[in-house]
Amino acid sequence: MAPQPNLILITTDQQRGDCLGCDGHPMVETPYLDWLASRGARFPHAYSAVPSCIAARSILLTGMDQWNLGQLGYVGGKEYDFPHTLPGELAKAGYHTQGVGKMHFYPQRKLHGFHNLVLDESSRREGHNFISDYRLYFEEHKEGAYGYRDHSIDWNSWMARPTHLPEHLHPTYWTAAEGISFLHRRDPTKPFFLWLSFARPHSPYDPPQVYYDQYIHRETPEPYCGDWSECHAVDSADPNAWRRCSSPEEIHRARAAYYGSISFIDHQIGRVLDVLRRLGLFHSTLIAFTSDHGDMLGDHYLWRKTYAYEGSARVPFLMSFPSDWSLPRGQVREDVVELRDIMPTFLAAAGIPIPDTVDGGNLIPLLHENGEEWRDYVHGEHSTCYSAEQGMQYVTDGREKYIWFPHTGQEQFFDLQADPGETRNLVQEPVYEDKVTTWRQRLIRELAKRGDHWTDGQSLHPLSGPAMGLGPNHTRWLVERKGSA
Repeated sequence: MAPQPNLILITTDQQRGDCLGCDGHPMVETPYLDWLASRGARFPHAYSAVPSCIAARSILLTGMDQWNLGQLGYVGGKEYDFPHTLPGELAKAGYHTQGVGKMHFYPQRKLHGFHNLVLDESSRREGHNFISDYRLYFEEHKEGAYGYRDHSIDWNSWMARPTHLPEHLHPTYWTAAEGISFLHRRDPTKPFFLWLSFARPHSPYDPPQVYYDQYIHRETPEPYCGDWSECHAVDSADPNAWRRCSSPEEIHRARAAYYGSISFIDHQIGRVLDVLRRLGLFHSTLIAFTSDHGDMLGDHYLWRKTYAYEGSARVPFLMSFPSDWSLPRGQVREDVVELRDIMPTFLAAAGIPIPDTVDGGNLIPLLHENGEEWRDYVHGEHSTCYSAEQGMQYVTDGREKYIWFPHTGQEQFFDLQADPGETRNLVQEPVYEDKVTTWRQRLIRELAKRGDHWTDGQSLHPLSGPAMGLGPNHTRWLVERKGSA
């Protein structure tokens, strides 16, 4: 039997799928990630089924789709006891498991099968006694009378500037350093699983000065602006506005800082890879890289996530194979994949049975030259978050996309091959009528098979009232806490 590979899952927070050098971005430089993709495979049609932090990370953790998971939007403050998790199954099979960085669990110290967590939870304190490990490190090592957010930029702001911190005190640097520390302190008698989770390029857009300077004096790509997007062109003075008419200068600064944050992360990943090589672990390790969701960055006058559009829902997804895997390297797979596919892929790589609760698919058979049959599309959604009309449903294969807004009944259809920026809504174009019907029926089938109240199995029915943030299945995993008498 082949030895079990070491496993590393590297995630970023809020990184667009197009923001990789190997994806063809005209500006973003990611040499270490590009190198990893050359050693394995890249999936340019990768999506987050629920493109916001908590649900996406729960999908990564469990391999479940959003309906079985029960999280259909941004819903926090609830404790779940999932029957099977990626670190839990690996730990039971003899892996040493470690989580580093942003997990966004509740309670924040819940292990979910990890042997240990070292956390950067940004400013979240969901219990009076919680202080993140990064914050403790920062307060102990800072070299002056300053706070870690004294640049004033908030966690969901479109504003941008270089960090005021020394590079070694930035959370991105700290996350890589803690991953490296684990590699030195791991149990050498066991294979390991490390989830290295960076809290950037999520706002605040605040890379170190050298990475900001890498992009600020260059012409960043202009935002996409759709023939349908004027409804989002609002004048807002809110520094955290989710939609607004931002000036070209504001968008340029945000993009330069966002790209700089990605390059900074890439260089920190390079530090981790160097240690893996020096410890003799690199060639026996399977590495996957992805993000929980993207960032609109001003496209269509929108910021942040939770949207069905490519900037929000499409994520980077690549793998680097162990050296003894006899698979073609440098593959670019056209199959449409989702975050739920990581857990079954890692378990299969380790020779561990995949639990029945897992809805994702094992990607390894796809990577052989002949491949195998795979899903035709993914279904994604998000309940209302920023405004009443914003809740959405989408289906896509990475080449075409159909979006439906349950509160308004509005439909959108995009030809992503001809129009990757989703600037032309083709839903009313006669030449696309058959395609729109096909995709609408796919969404109807997805909703009907789960008994969703938005369809009778024949057509879609917009309903008044808020969209479900939690599906009925969430009660299966919910931990009920009863107060003391």
